[in-house]
Amino acid sequence: MCGAPTQGQTLPAGVDVEKETVITGRVLAADGQPIGGAFVRLLDSTGEFTAEVVASATGDFRFFSAPGAWTVRALSSSGNGTAAVSPEGSGIHNVDVTVSN
Repeated sequence: MCGAPTQGQTLPAGVDVEKETVITGRVLAADGQPIGGAFVRLLDSTGEFTAEVVASATGDFRFFSAPGAWTVRALSSSGNGTAAVSPEGSGIHNVDVTVSN
């Protein structure tokens, strides 16, 4: 069992999106259906592992990060997928990851 926290759709109380950089999105199958329970990893600009969470039942995930270039990688029994995101500042930055076999 992985110790990564399961994600939900809403941000925790007290999160100030004017000051925080939040990377959020969903893990999706090729047909657009959400993939719950996927392991979602955040990799920095050099490809180094930074964090991991478990997508919610509706495929949602969330990371608190710094501005810069990031890769989001999803690993699931339905397949794997990767997406890039480069937030330039604070706020909510959405990136969905589509997985395939």
